[in-house]
Amino acid sequence: MSQAFLEVKELTKKFGGLTAVNDVSFSMERHQIIGLIGPNGAGKTTLLRLMTGILKPDTGSVRFMGQEMAGKKTWDIVNKGMVSTFQNMRPFRRLPIIANVMVACLCPRALKRGEWVKKIEAKAMDALEFAGISDMAKENASVLSQGDLKRLEVARAIATEPELLLLDEPFGGLSPAETDLMAKSIKRLHKGGRFGRLHSEGPAMIIVEHKLQWLMMIATRIIVLSFGTVIADGPPEEIIKNPTVVEAYLGQGGN
Repeated sequence: MSQAFLEVKELTKKFGGLTAVNDVSFSMERHQIIGLIGPNGAGKTTLLRLMTGILKPDTGSVRFMGQEMAGKKTWDIVNKGMVSTFQNMRPFRRLPIIANVMVACLCPRALKRGEWVKKIEAKAMDALEFAGISDMAKENASVLSQGDLKRLEVARAIATEPELLLLDEPFGGLSPAETDLMAKSIKRLHKGGRFGRLHSEGPAMIIVEHKLQWLMMIATRIIVLSFGTVIADGPPEEIIKNPTVVEAYLGQGGN
């Protein structure tokens, strides 16, 4: 029996008396795009941070491509091929935008897998073109709008050549037109476009997003969290009709 591409098992994280992630278990295959949804405070971002080593779980495991990730340092997890963007962006604001991406290109994994380009600058520019901000490459990151900072986060993440890309609200701060462009770019990346040229397919993805209309167009599967617990898991068309999911969104009085 072949092992799962990713297996999260009985993952739990508490902050004092609050259980942010409660016994979460799921697995995913290499070809999937999973949408991770739920009301604010449901534990979505905490789950991503547990998976990428920013937080240490109280109990449970995260097995990625056959190796245990729980407890490992974030940079070790990135070099294994799992990388995440963040809601709260922290670019090097005094550096040019392209330099922010070049930093990501210098991680050991990206250097090893980026032999198809001769220069780090070329790879960084390719990532910026993918994200739609290459025309601002020489500007300092401090000039970027909230939406463009989101694009920079995506560019930095894909520059590491991930096998699994975790996107935390990639559409936040984007206009409808920009959201449509980003959604199409994400689908193209997953199918092996541009940064997937070394593979038969692009990275698997887990996407946390509140703009459900756009997420449902991208994701092949939806996992729903409520109060840190998985309450539903299935195809988008089933999830939107699930009464438990509807109650979680409408019955909690907001976020």
